[in-house]
Amino acid sequence: MLSAKIKLAIVDDHPIVIEGLTNLLQKKEEIKIVGTFTSGHHFIDFLKQTAVQVVLLDVYLQDISGMDLCKEINAISPQTIILAFSNHDEWSAIMKMLENGARGYVLKSSTIEELLKCINEAISGEITFSSAVKEIISQPPKNDKFQENIKLTNREKEILALIASGMTTTDIAKQLFLSKFTIDGHRKNLLQKFSAKNAVELINAAKLHGFL
Repeated sequence: MLSAKIKLAIVDDHPIVIEGLTNLLQKKEEIKIVGTFTSGHHFIDFLKQTAVQVVLLDVYLQDISGMDLCKEINAISPQTIILAFSNHDEWSAIMKMLENGARGYVLKSSTIEELLKCINEAISGEITFSSAVKEIISQPPKNDKFQENIKLTNREKEILALIASGMTTTDIAKQLFLSKFTIDGHRKNLLQKFSAKNAVELINAAKLHGFL
């Protein structure tokens, strides 16, 4: 008697990654791909209606952080196994995904055999990692830019939250009764503190540190 296939979903905002993974995984008899998604919110809607045994989840999505999505998935479907599947190899990103409910972390540079091994280990109840991730977490996070001891003033926290809400510099200045020059100064300080190049990187790094 054949064992039931693993019902697997893929959430990644790069269509080419989804296409490549789908082509590889659908050749495996033990895997049944029940859905692929470039939007985290679309996956949540799907999960409310459909059983998913394993989800391969990218850490950073355009519409929502994979770290936040972990919590939502666990709240809606605690039985769904979350495996982070990402190019991001920062020690703290790995730890944050695990803290938020992921059962493993696999780098996209892994082979399909290694990915399948991790999927099976997770289903068996293990916390699983690809070999490269095992090496990363065995080392102290000395060079992880997200591990700096970041301290923010109350004003910086306030402005960070407004940036994350999508407000422009002009809007923030009006709301806080400050000049655009002052807001720009705070924005530059925030980017520097989080080693971020733009607002998207700033928001992701701030979430990683628990400021958002």
